[in-house]
Amino acid sequence: MRRRTVAWWSPDPRGILPLADLRVTRSLRRSCARYEVRVDTAFDAVIAACADPRREHGWIDERITEAYQRLHRLGWAHSVEAWTPEGELAGGLYGVAVGGLFAGESMFHRRPDASKVALVHLVDLLVAGGASLLDVQWTTDPLRSLGAVDVPRTEYLERLASALALPLPDAFRRSTG
Repeated sequence: MRRRTVAWWSPDPRGILPLADLRVTRSLRRSCARYEVRVDTAFDAVIAACADPRREHGWIDERITEAYQRLHRLGWAHSVEAWTPEGELAGGLYGVAVGGLFAGESMFHRRPDASKVALVHLVDLLVAGGASLLDVQWTTDPLRSLGAVDVPRTEYLERLASALALPLPDAFRRSTG
C-alpha cells in the first residue's frame, strides 16, 4: 500500500462564515427544533462518519483520523452533533478551536439538515463565547447559502490574528478537575 503525503492547504481566497451573517431559513429553523444538539459526546463517531470512504471527495484517512482523535483528547478538536429524539446521530461536524477561532474540518449528515443544524448551533456557541472567526476553508454552495464568503489571504490573516488573541469559548473548555 502506497502512503499518500498529507498536504497542508492554505487557500487564497479563504472561506469563512462571518458569525453575524449566518442565514437561517424558516425551514432550517424548523429543522433546528427537530434535533438535540450536543458538543463532544460522539467525536469518534462524527469523524468516522466524515471519513466514510463512500463519500465523494473523501480525504480523511486513518492517519488524519488518528491525528484529530489525539487533538480531541488534548482538548483542541471538538465535535458538534445533531441527534434525533430516538437517540440516533443524524449529523454533525468537527474542527479545531483555538482562542476565538473555530477551524471547521468536515461535516456529515444522515438526515435532512442535520449538519446544518450542527453548524447553526456552533455559530450560536461561538457568538455566546465571544469568538470572532469560523474558518470553513473552502466555500461550497451549501455553505454559501448559509452566509459563507471568500476573503483574500491578507484579510484572513488579519482576522486570524485577532481571533487567536481572544479567549476560548466556554463551550470548548474542558474541566481539569
